[in-house]
Amino acid sequence: MIKCDFDCSDVLIKKYFQKTVSKKDNIKLILISEALPHKINDYFDGKNEPTFIKNTNMIFNSLGYNYKTYENYLDNGIYLTTAIKCIKKDYLVSSTTIKNCSINLEKELNEFINKKVIMLMGDFAIKAINYIWKRKYNEKIIPTVSTYKIRNGVYESNGIRFFSIVYTNW
Repeated sequence: MIKCDFDCSDVLIKKYFQKTVSKKDNIKLILISEALPHKINDYFDGKNEPTFIKNTNMIFNSLGYNYKTYENYLDNGIYLTTAIKCIKKDYLVSSTTIKNCSINLEKELNEFINKKVIMLMGDFAIKAINYIWKRKYNEKIIPTVSTYKIRNGVYESNGIRFFSIVYTNW
């Protein structure tokens, strides 16, 4: 079980980590959103029809996939998570918080040895991945520029392809 020992001042300390995934070898694609929702039942693995799943379904359904639940994603080799494991107090969080959370995100990602694609849903996810790759491989994956400038870029490292996604219809 991943554990967080950081006390970040710009988040509500709710340190949430998902239930254990049973078929970790099956995961090929990881989608990283920004931060936990204010209501934990709206998170990907929440009860009933969580907001995070509804929003993610809009993306995948528009691509022709008929996913409805968190389990549908896991069954199809897709793991859903967030860069920040706590609830944001305000719109932004500090680089220190993202760096701290990237340590836990790295532990989480290391569990999926067959990952081939990582989708980064926003600036926090991009920064977290850049912190991880800088620590592990001394390289930055996604350049530090406005998000609209990197949308169509091709970013690859260590057999993994990275996509920066900004979905504006929700």
